[in-house]
Amino acid sequence: MNNTDQKRDVFVAIADPTRRKLIRLLADAEELPLHEITGQFKMGRTAVSKHLTILKEADLVLNRKLGRETRYRLNPGPLQEVKDWLSFYEKFWNERAILLKNILEE
Repeated sequence: MNNTDQKRDVFVAIADPTRRKLIRLLADAEELPLHEITGQFKMGRTAVSKHLTILKEADLVLNRKLGRETRYRLNPGPLQEVKDWLSFYEKFWNERAILLKNILEE
């Protein structure tokens, strides 16, 4: 299997602040055309398209052609992996906060 056939890691895809902004933008809309997405960023259409491609490779974004226009929408399913990973650390820090509170109250 070559690199182009492999699914991109979700954590790699969300590591970039521009891609996190794209996810947020798509989460607030049912579907957006590329020209509307591009208007939200201080970069060209090609750069936005590259970020969307990385999100697509991680299955975070789906697209469809409508005539000459490409429309994008969020596929939130893969974000469950991030949520699951973070939930362990949320529990860890909540337990530490309770221990600290108990120590301070003594």
